[in-house]
Amino acid sequence: MNEKKRKLRNQKCKRGILRIAYIVICFIFLCRNHLVLANLEDNEKINLLEIKETVIQTVNTKGNEPKINSRIAVIYDRASGKVMYGKNENKQTPMASTTKILTSIVVIENSNLADIVTVDGKAAGTGGSRLGLKKNDKITVHDLLYGLMLCSGNDAAVALANYVGGSVEGFSKMMNQKAEELGLTNSHFVVPHGLDMEKHYTTAYELAKMADYALNIKKIKEIVGTKTYTVTINGKPRIISNTNELLGNLNGVYGVKTGFTNGAGRCLVTSCKRDELDIITVVIGADTKKIRTTDSIALIEYAYKNYQLVDVKEKLKEQFEEWKRLNQNRIVIEKGVKSNIELEIEELNYEKMAIKNTQVDNIHIEINSLYYFEAPVEKHRLIGNIKIMLNDKVIDVLPMYNQKEIEKKQIKHYMLDFLKIVNG
Repeated sequence: MNEKKRKLRNQKCKRGILRIAYIVICFIFLCRNHLVLANLEDNEKINLLEIKETVIQTVNTKGNEPKINSRIAVIYDRASGKVMYGKNENKQTPMASTTKILTSIVVIENSNLADIVTVDGKAAGTGGSRLGLKKNDKITVHDLLYGLMLCSGNDAAVALANYVGGSVEGFSKMMNQKAEELGLTNSHFVVPHGLDMEKHYTTAYELAKMADYALNIKKIKEIVGTKTYTVTINGKPRIISNTNELLGNLNGVYGVKTGFTNGAGRCLVTSCKRDELDIITVVIGADTKKIRTTDSIALIEYAYKNYQLVDVKEKLKEQFEEWKRLNQNRIVIEKGVKSNIELEIEELNYEKMAIKNTQVDNIHIEINSLYYFEAPVEKHRLIGNIKIMLNDKVIDVLPMYNQKEIEKKQIKHYMLDFLKIVNG
């Protein structure tokens, strides 16, 4: 009887051990699978030439707004900062490794590129896409930035965060401070690499604004426009490649960053310039790399097929001068030393804007003005405003002021007026 119990107990123990082993193996597999997924964007094979030909043919044939399968997308005009096309562009969303655009900004603005960083264990142990750093490796900030933006190294991101911000938490505070400085009200950062974390999010529109700012930094523009680069780790060279599949393969593309996590899906921020028209496209939430690439090309080709850069400032000036010619003398200054007013408008913060080919002639201004004032009228007194309209849509509103102070007439001024009449 005791022998039977012992055998039964041994069998239960074996079954328990097998269950535990099975759970451990599944856990290891899932973890490994997660890491593979984090790098899958680079391994998924796509026929870029075929995608380009299909998309361009569709755009040329239909000419309508592109059909985008990614959950979130935007086309951003760099000249004016305006949205040319949007799909859920203001929705808060995880953004994966496109986070590294802001990471690179904070690093460059707060460090010396020649500094040598000694990689700590936390950075070396960071999962997902990697530069391949090990604990105690020595590498410059400059080369870490290339590892961050070309091969999307999460280990490089943490190494930089620890070096510049003292810790990931300290660096995240710097990221949020920069975001606030840039006016990003729908973005919040918790990590420098973009792996899915609660309260780590942005929007496609604000991501485009980040990229726009980053591309004005010479070194970042140089990095994201590089196809391959040789980093030096511990004095030894290693060649790394850019994960951006459109760089060097689509006319005008010169940056900027790929991304992928389970929460964000596949993401791609692309900068492209053809002739004068300079745009940034963002796709977030693509289910496959093929969809990400197809959508990005579709946005780019749609923009260049249907838009042109227009000198809005010059059009505004022309129409304002014409309005002044017809209306400025109608503004009455009662009891003023001067009977007329000299008007000026606030400067536009941009000169040119991407406008649809079919709407170029539909830009006009609408001026709202007060027509009666009693002196004195102080310098820069608000007189009215100018609405810049595209069809029935307001593009911008600019305040309209008087240029110079208009004094109130004193007795001497009335006496001079009287003498002029008498001597008339």
